[in-house]
Amino acid sequence: QVQLVESGGDLVQSGGSLRLSCAASGFNFNVYAIGWFRQAPGKEREGVLCIRSSGISTYFKDSVKGRFTISRDNAKSTVLLQMTNLTSDDTAVYYCARGVYCSGSSRDGVYDHWGQGTQVTVSS
Repeated sequence: QVQLVESGGDLVQSGGSLRLSCAASGFNFNVYAIGWFRQAPGKEREGVLCIRSSGISTYFKDSVKGRFTISRDNAKSTVLLQMTNLTSDDTAVYYCARGVYCSGSSRDGVYDHWGQGTQVTVSS
């Protein structure tokens, strides 16, 4: 069955870096887009970044431009989210999701499978 498993979340100090991983299995990874979303306590889930099957990435949050990058390794069916210069505003549960294309919304039906999430906590 389709599975997406996030890892790499941790407690980090402000200004620090983390690399999140999304390991996919159970489907033809190469033809799907993979999006990263995050949800902070009391807030809606928001799109952060997405990478298409072609490797082209799309940013959905201006606040992460210049700090976050996304990449994919089709041979390993993995998408990485590299996060640098983290701030307390980046504290959230981070989710990866499979989509037929990139969308910044978690509600429009583009993404049909989600991982369980990984917690990122940035201390100030």
